Amino acid sequence: MRATRFEFRYRAFIIFALFGVAFSLFNFKDLPLGVVLARWLFAHAGELSQNTWYHAVYGFATLVVVIAAAIRTWGTSYLRADVMRDPRIHSERLVADGPYRYVRNPLYIGTVLLGAGMGVMAPTWGFVVLVGGLFVFCLRLVLREESELAETQGESYRAYCAAVPRILPALRARVPAAGNTPKIAEGLKGEIFLWILALAEGAFAATYNLKVFWIIFVVAFMPGTLFRLVQKLRKVPAQAAP
Repeated sequence: MRATRFEFRYRAFIIFALFGVAFSLFNFKDLPLGVVLARWLFAHAGELSQNTWYHAVYGFATLVVVIAAAIRTWGTSYLRADVMRDPRIHSERLVADGPYRYVRNPLYIGTVLLGAGMGVMAPTWGFVVLVGGLFVFCLRLVLREESELAETQGESYRAYCAAVPRILPALRARVPAAGNTPKIAEGLKGEIFLWILALAEGAFAATYNLKVFWIIFVVAFMPGTLFRLVQKLRKVPAQAAP
């Protein structure tokens, strides 16, 4: 049931692939889930106009994406952005601060919530594929990480697992704070992509104009992507002259 090393190493690509599959189902002429929900609410709730329900549904979806981004930013601020992106499993230390005092896997919870928020823009079956696929895949990743942490951390990790739930967050902290200081800038750096998605979907919710979504997404996302690419290229050592 747990993920393979290949799946963990390329987890980001697999998650992007799930998004691609979900949105590709538009080829079957299905309507976006948000439109289906807005029309259902208009037919059964009355009073508000159908256009208002469109804004309300996508506004709520944007809120879900904001919550996802906030959870992941909070968690990443204790892990560091480079650890969050690393293809290797880091089991050399146990983080039991911030959101990790309430739930063992806040980053994966944020990923599934992101799928739920963005999935409203996908076709109905695409939403099912995206959220269901993310939940199953993230659970497999969790089982992989937990098995390696149990091997390296031993009894301390087993005690942590006994106190802190795996998936559903506790209402109160289950373990004492370890005293680590969150690096919010690192958290924002690691999760900037989610905040861009939240901004773009929020703009779409306000205007109900898909062009606005893509303009904001491209304008906000591309400069940062090019900047990181240039940084990586600069770190590549120049080849010696023949």
